Amino acid sequence: MRIIPYGAAGGVTGSCHLVETKRAKILVDCGIFQGSTMSDSLNRVPGGIVPEQLDGIIITHAHLDHCGRLPLFVKAGFSNPIYATPATIEVAKLILLDSAHIQEADAIRANRKRARALKKPKPPLYTTEDVKKVFPLFRAVDYEETPTEIAHGVEFRFVEAGHLLGSASVELFVRDVGVKKSLLFSGDLGGPGMPIIRDSKKISDVDFDAVFVEATYGDRDHRSLEATVNEFLQLVKEAIERKGKVLIPTFAVGRAQQLLYYLGEFFSSGKLPKIPIYLDSPMAIKASRLYQRHTELYDEDASDAEKMARLQSGLSMLKICETGEESRALNDIDGPCIIMAGAGMCNGGRILHHLKNNLWKPSTTVLICGYQATGSLGRMLAEGKKRLKIYGEEIGVAAKVSTLGGFSAHAGQTELLKWLAPLCERKKEPPRVVIVHGEARPRAALAGKIRERFSIRAYVPAFGEAIVF
Repeated sequence: MRIIPYGAAGGVTGSCHLVETKRAKILVDCGIFQGSTMSDSLNRVPGGIVPEQLDGIIITHAHLDHCGRLPLFVKAGFSNPIYATPATIEVAKLILLDSAHIQEADAIRANRKRARALKKPKPPLYTTEDVKKVFPLFRAVDYEETPTEIAHGVEFRFVEAGHLLGSASVELFVRDVGVKKSLLFSGDLGGPGMPIIRDSKKISDVDFDAVFVEATYGDRDHRSLEATVNEFLQLVKEAIERKGKVLIPTFAVGRAQQLLYYLGEFFSSGKLPKIPIYLDSPMAIKASRLYQRHTELYDEDASDAEKMARLQSGLSMLKICETGEESRALNDIDGPCIIMAGAGMCNGGRILHHLKNNLWKPSTTVLICGYQATGSLGRMLAEGKKRLKIYGEEIGVAAKVSTLGGFSAHAGQTELLKWLAPLCERKKEPPRVVIVHGEARPRAALAGKIRERFSIRAYVPAFGEAIVF
C-alpha cells in the first residue's frame, strides 16, 4: 500500500491524498490550492492520478482547499461515488457553486485584458455546469456508522472533527493480500469550546498503523478563546467610539456564524450599544440557513433554545446584503457599523471593494479572524504592509488592523498533541505519524514536539512523496 500526498504537503491548501493498494485506488480529499502564486499551475489533476481509475473519493469537510478540485476530476473522467457527511455535502454544493461563479467572473475580467493585448482568451478553471456534474456523485454517510465500503478491501468511518459544520476525521480500514492496516486522517481539527458546533472527538478505540495529522498551527497555540472574545469586544468598542467602520474579512461557512454568535452576546448583554451589522456575503447568508437546518450537530449551548432566542434579539440590527446594489450602498453609509464580507483571505469577493474604499481612513478597523495563506492579501494585511494593490490601484493602509488568532477554526499545537495522545501513548506499537497540511515551520515544530512527548519520529512528506507500507 502507498499513500501519496498530492497537496497540503509543504502548504495548507490543496489537500489530496491518494491511497493505493494492489486492488484499490481512492482519494481522501480533493482540494484546491489557494493564496500562492503557484496556485494556477497546481490546480489540475496531478500526473500520478488517473481519475477514471479511482474507486471513490472521501471528503473530510466542505472548505475549498479540501473539495475544490472535484470539478476538475469529474471533467477528467472520474465518475464513482464521492462520500461525505450530509452537512458537508450541502455546504460543498454551496461553496463549489460560489467558486465556479468567481472563476467565471475572474475569467471575463482577465480575458478583457487579454483581448486588448491581442492574446488568446483563457477559460475559467471550471464553470457552474462543471460543478453541477459533481452533485449526482455525492453519497451521504453519517458519523460513526458501521464502516462503509468504498473499494475492494477498503472501508471507512467518519468521526467528529469539530472544525466546521459536518467536518470529519476519517478512519480507513484496508485489507490487501492478507494484510490489514488501519489509517486515521485527521482532516482539519477544531479547537475546544468554539460556539455552535461540537468539539472534535478524541479517538482511542482503534490501534491505528498510521495517523495523518494536520499542522496548520503546529508551531504555536492560539490566544485563549476567552481572551480573544474580550479583545474582540474591546476592538469593536473602540471602533464605535471613533465612529468608524469595522471591516471583517469573513469565511462564509463557520467563521461568519461564530462571529455573529459573539456579537449577539455583546449586544444582548448590553456590553456594546447596538450598531448596524451588515452581512455582505450571499454565501454566508445561505450558509447560515444551512446551519439552522442542522441543529442535530449543535453543541450543548447552541441547543439551548432560550439562550439562542436571547442572542437572536441581540442581532436585531443585523442587515442582510444579498445584491450587488445593496453592497455598493455601504460605501455611502457612515460609521459606526460592522461590515462582514468574503472572502476570508481577501483574495476575492466583496471585501476587496470595502478595503479599497476604507483602508486609507484612520477611523477604519480591520479584524483578521482566520488563517491567511502565503501570498494572499489578507496575509499582507496581517503582516503589517502599509501599501497594497487592490484591483490595480495602490491603496495606503491607515486603518487599524488587528489579528484575532483565537477565533481560528484550527487547533493549536497543544490541542493537536492532546488529540494525538490517546493514539500514541499505547503499550502496543505506536502508529506511524505523518504530518500534513502545514507550512514548513509549523510541520517541523510539531514533529519536534511529537518526538519529545511520544518518542515517535514523525514523517514530514513532500508533495508527491509516497509513504509505503
